[in-house]
Amino acid sequence: MILMETAAALNNSAVALTEANKPFEAIPLFREALILEPENPLLWLNLGIAQQKTGDYTEAIESFQHSLIIDDELSESWSSMGLIYYELGEFELAKGCYLFALSKNDNDPKLWNNLGVVYFNENNFEEARNCFEKSISLCPQYHDALFNLRDTCRELGDFKAAAEFERVLSSRSS
Repeated sequence: MILMETAAALNNSAVALTEANKPFEAIPLFREALILEPENPLLWLNLGIAQQKTGDYTEAIESFQHSLIIDDELSESWSSMGLIYYELGEFELAKGCYLFALSKNDNDPKLWNNLGVVYFNENNFEEARNCFEKSISLCPQYHDALFNLRDTCRELGDFKAAAEFERVLSSRSS
């Protein structure tokens, strides 16, 4: 009896490898799954994530874009491209990706936090603060957003708010 792997089984194995920090081993499995289901946007997304982990940003962006050709509602593809552009110092492209992702899913605290980081790096502290506050309103204990909001308040000279966020952060670590 010959067993034929399904795209779902290949995807599951490849995701497990990617999560185990073995993206080079995962990529061939994603490619094999894509032969079986070339129009599956999640396979393209997952391939892009594995490629991103290997540092192959060009291929990763192409995979994310392919996933979006199939399903432009896939906010995670926009978010992943935003992270790549941020890491490359392409803040306008990163911001555009995050804004588009938020137009598809504005209830994601990580997206709001990431957009705030871009604004912070552009020295647009008011917009950064707005984004971090939105992130915290969606997830009150989101450590990264609390940390970033504290630093943004310091940049804005709002030391009272910064002290409050410092208090929240230190109470969580004890």
